[in-house]
Order: sequence, then structure tokens, then C-alpha cells
Amino acid sequence: MRTRRGISYPRRGVAVDACNTAAEKRTSSTNYKRGKPDFTAGEYMVCRKRNRLVSTGKKGETDLFDSLPDDLVISILCKLSSCASCPSDFINVLITCRRLNGLGLHSLVLSKASPKSFAIKANNWSDSAHRFLKLCADAGNAEACYTLGMIRFYCLQNRGSGASLMAKAAISSHAPALYSLAVIQFNGSGGSKSDKDLRAGVALCARAAFLGHIDALRELGHCLQDGYGVRQNVAEGRRFLVQANARELAAVLSNPDSGLPTRAWLAWNPHAHPNHRHPSENGPSGCPLLSDFGCNVPAPEAHPASRFLTEWFAIRGGSAGSGLRLCSHTGCGRPETRKHEFRRCSVCGAVNYCSRACQALDWKLRHKEECTPVERWVDEDGEGGDDAGGVGGGDGDDVMVES
Repeated sequence: MRTRRGISYPRRGVAVDACNTAAEKRTSSTNYKRGKPDFTAGEYMVCRKRNRLVSTGKKGETDLFDSLPDDLVISILCKLSSCASCPSDFINVLITCRRLNGLGLHSLVLSKASPKSFAIKANNWSDSAHRFLKLCADAGNAEACYTLGMIRFYCLQNRGSGASLMAKAAISSHAPALYSLAVIQFNGSGGSKSDKDLRAGVALCARAAFLGHIDALRELGHCLQDGYGVRQNVAEGRRFLVQANARELAAVLSNPDSGLPTRAWLAWNPHAHPNHRHPSENGPSGCPLLSDFGCNVPAPEAHPASRFLTEWFAIRGGSAGSGLRLCSHTGCGRPETRKHEFRRCSVCGAVNYCSRACQALDWKLRHKEECTPVERWVDEDGEGGDDAGGVGGGDGDDVMVES
């Protein structure tokens, strides 16, 4: 039979044989290029998505992973989640297969997750990240309760829910949560100035100090020295300050990645900076362990919650709102919840802190080089700063005082 152009159609048998021959040539040439032998149909099948060979020869054969008991897999996942160094380490396990996804979200696995496994960056914050933190908090993870509580209290401005989550972590003897609640009580955060409860702040700070929290030890020492919320006891306050300095130095010396000579940590030159106004701040013997501001050591690594707060408000122009300031210590990230909540430096008036611990850290890291006495400083609203309280005293020690 001919077409309109005069070309004859091939016979049926000849066409089928030609197609089979062409298919065999394509298969053999492809296998030769890939370096793979020719297989009979039914032994292997090519998976296009993952480009791998899946055996279909034996029927009823099961994967060895499916034969592992759930308890063993959960135990392995608990170990993986507890030593995760970033969120992707844990997320990659969840997206491997359906079984690992289900067992990876088990409450026991989430309760053991390390703080770095949900150390989410502020620019990556989303509803799914919020839900994941909520799952970890509901599973009883104290770090997740504290991190989500800080985010809700300061960033999302959900004061009640954030405080309750931090309280849940504090019940589990989580030292950073206890100290954060103490700062909230000292400042009356989330309320008015009359909502300050100094005695409750001292009690929470004492509990965190008992657990070895360095900032809480330093805060409690200043409270005892100044009689702030507790009966004044200078000797006991000095003891807590020395203990905080010793723990801070031990934490740095035990870090093998610091890379600084030991003498550089212990040495403190009282005349190193032109703005240094109190040469006896290291104590009568000049020992940095007796200083109110700690040893001359590198800044400690900020908590993931504090880093999130710093990034969150940096994205929003470095402000928490109209007339609200951030704590001047770069490793803190806490914002004011009302105007004049934090106290300024009574010497220069250029910085403000949420706590005495942040003031002490920022003084030795940065502010002692910048602080310059001024006769009078005025805030952004044109009002004097005396009503807001301050940090610093007449002797130039920069010790936080309440006016």
C-alpha cells in the first residue's frame, strides 16, 4: 500500500523486527557506556529518580532496617539528637524515610534534643520552626522551653505564654531560665515600674547561682554588696563575686580552642586604658579574681536564645519599638518592654543594661575604653536620665545603683 507521496508502508512483520533490533542496540550501547553488564528482564529494574538498581528477583524479601525494633531506633535517634551541632543534622534524619520521620518526632527523642539542634536563626523564623520548638517544649525539653519562652516574651510580645514556658524550664532546674526570670522580676518586665519584685528576683538569682550560673553569681554578689532586694552583706557579696570570677576563669581554661596564653588571661594592667578611673578595681592585691568585673578573659559564647534576640532586633533596625532600647551588652539581646526600664550608666549616660551581670561583662569587654564622664546627659525625649536610674557611682566604679 502506497501513501500519497508514493512511499510504501513496510510490512507488519518487518516493522516489528526492525523496532526490536533498534531497542536492543540502544540497550546494549547504553549499558556499554555506563560500564554495566546486560541483565535479563526480571532481575533488575532501573529507578529513574535515584538512578539505582532495585532487586526484584526474590519475592518476600524484607529490608533489614524494617526488622529493627522501634526501641532500638529511638535509642539511636536520642543519641543523634543530643549531639546534633546544628538544626540540619537533625532535620536530615527526619527527611530520610517515613519511619525515621515518625520515630524522630517521638517525645523521648525531642526531649533529648541539644540546644544547637533548634538554634534557629531569626531570618529563618517561620510557623514550622515555631511548631517544631513547641513540639520539643511539649516533650519536656527544658532548653526548648527556655528558648521558645524568650522568643515569645521578647520577640512575639506574648508575655504570659513566654513567662510560663520559662517557668516550666525553671522548675526543671534550668539555670538560664531561673536567671532570666530573675531579670524580669528585677526590672518588672512586661508590666509597670510598680511590678518590680526585688525579693523574688534575689530568690530566683540565688537558685540559679546555686546551680553554678556565672551571671547569677555575679548578680547576687552585687545585690548583697549594695543591699538591693536583700539585707546588705558586703563580705558575702564579695565571696559570690570571687566565686563567679573563678568559675569564669575555669570555663575559659578548660576550653582547648581558646588559643590564648594563660598569662594573658590572668594579667590585668590597671593603666592600659586612658579612661580607667579606679586603679584599685582588682582589689588591694591587684588580683583579677577579686575584681567586680571578672578576669580579663574572652567573652563567653552567647546562648542560642540570646543570639536569636540579637538577630531579631538587628533585622528590625536595632530597636524594639518607639522609645525602647536594647541592652548595650552585645551578647544579651534583651529589649525594654516599657520606656526607661533599663538603667543607664550614671557616668556617661550613653549605655544601658538589663542587669548588673551584663554591665560587668560589657565594662571589661568594651565600655571601659569608651566611658567618659559628663556633667549631664539627656535622653531621647529631652528628659534627664536621673529618673531612669543608672549604673556607676561617684567613685567611678560603674556599679549599678537604683535611684
